[in-house]
Amino acid sequence: MKASTFVYPWDVTGDPEAAARIAALGVDQVTLAAAYHSTRALTPRHPRHRIVTAEHAAVLYPTDPAGDRWKGRALHPYPAGDWAPGDAYGEAAEALARAGLDVHTWVVLAHNSRLGAEHPDTSVVNAYGDRYPWAPCIAQPATRAYLVDLAAEAAVRPGAGGTELESLGWYGLQHLHAHDKTGGVGLGEAGQYLMALCFCPACRAGYGERGLDAEALSAAVREALEPLWQGAPDGGGGWAEIEKLLGEETAAATRAWRDETARTLQESAVRAVRDAAPAGFQVLLHADPVTYHVGANPGVDPAHILSVADGVVVPCAGGPGLLAPFAGQGRAGAVIAANFGVVSGMGGSPGTLTADMARARELGATEVRLYHAGLASDGDLAAVREALAAR
Repeated sequence: MKASTFVYPWDVTGDPEAAARIAALGVDQVTLAAAYHSTRALTPRHPRHRIVTAEHAAVLYPTDPAGDRWKGRALHPYPAGDWAPGDAYGEAAEALARAGLDVHTWVVLAHNSRLGAEHPDTSVVNAYGDRYPWAPCIAQPATRAYLVDLAAEAAVRPGAGGTELESLGWYGLQHLHAHDKTGGVGLGEAGQYLMALCFCPACRAGYGERGLDAEALSAAVREALEPLWQGAPDGGGGWAEIEKLLGEETAAATRAWRDETARTLQESAVRAVRDAAPAGFQVLLHADPVTYHVGANPGVDPAHILSVADGVVVPCAGGPGLLAPFAGQGRAGAVIAANFGVVSGMGGSPGTLTADMARARELGATEVRLYHAGLASDGDLAAVREALAAR
């Protein structure tokens, strides 16, 4: 089973041993960040630093906001600061390729706190009027155009054989934002959905097209959430609980609006990447098979997304069960990549990787992704080498 590990450019640039060390893990490919959100990351083996602070979402290659693609547009990619200067992506990609590794781009899209800070009207707005600056609303035409063009530019970098598009869909509340203090109330799956519903002007109009009054809907959402704020336990019923809280027809109308909005954006972004890429360029989406889920692995309809992209990267932190709906489509040649955390300090389990990969294969996985070679300790990497050697 083909294996790839996620890597940041700053894990490689400035460390002459990094590429060979990653290749020695036994991976076939590296998924290298080309556009990424703000983060603070360990670099436990780098000879020049131990902490990298990426202060804002940025592209990790040279971009020109005044160039032909972005000229005159309010929304455009931000270049990185000193955490990824110049063509950090290109330098890292060349080093990894020289070590014998295939390189694919890793592109984070609808997750950008700087965009929300500088253009607050682009953000998701919840039923209380609170903005989520980390979450661009994917219903807004200018935001959609920005995301589609960013996907094409960031995905198709020189020498890349493919791309993995993360956050190509709705984002919601569940995101670690600076010093995050949002875990005091257990919202559960239903509460997270309600807190993800957007009420910006574009979404208000969209609800209207589905026969909903936006003011009445926002009031209904606030009413449904009130017991949770008071400490009532989550009903635990998934979509059935959401229907109970909003009513079946209202819940279905909100989901239909959001599903269509995400689906058409995904189609446009994949098409733009293919138009910009050479023949044979692989396009994968980070995805969850439940369409109303939000976040870095946004919900998709498995049958639809496998008719659009070459495959999916599926989160398996809670086990490989989410693979089955994608594998069950029986789509020949589709990539179904199981994404496992291998950083023990971040909840990963490198010691069970052999068993995890075997179970994933049983459920239809064709490839494996490992998060994340740059962040893992030496002990974690030793466990990864052992597991991959036993494939």
